Amino acid sequence: MPHQPHPDSANFVVRCAVITVSDTRSLADDRSGQVIQQLLLAAGHRVVEYRIIKDEPGQIQAQIKAFSQQAELDVVICNGGTGIAPRDTTYDAIEQLLEKTLPGFGELFRWLSYQEIGSRAIASRAVAGVYQSKLIFSVPGSTNAVTLAMQKLILPELVHLVSQLRLQP
Repeated sequence: MPHQPHPDSANFVVRCAVITVSDTRSLADDRSGQVIQQLLLAAGHRVVEYRIIKDEPGQIQAQIKAFSQQAELDVVICNGGTGIAPRDTTYDAIEQLLEKTLPGFGELFRWLSYQEIGSRAIASRAVAGVYQSKLIFSVPGSTNAVTLAMQKLILPELVHLVSQLRLQP
């Protein structure tokens, strides 16, 4: 069945936070964080917050918890720290917080990645779910991975998923 846009998607603005998890990136060279913001803005959404934080589980969780307290925020999109190297802790930190997971996100991301990069996609620990009524996405930090996730998965479903969360009492 083809994707059906939300009936009010033209008027539905999603308010987003972007987190780049990296021990080395700065505002000047965070290409992936910039791509996420550009794609969100081009789709008519708002970027309310943007941070670069170290790949430390406590810092990652603290930032997501802080963003989740902001009523004007709907979504947190993280990039970076999703591999299997010892310093890659983003997936684990986020996965521990999620109250509901969207397993299809990681599954589809790896399937789409496999089509581009082959078997290296098995090392991709992309994850999505809900924490404190906020939609949380975590994707690898490469610009190609961010672009793929945003264009093929996140942006096509963002309005629908957020509208479901806004229905909560």
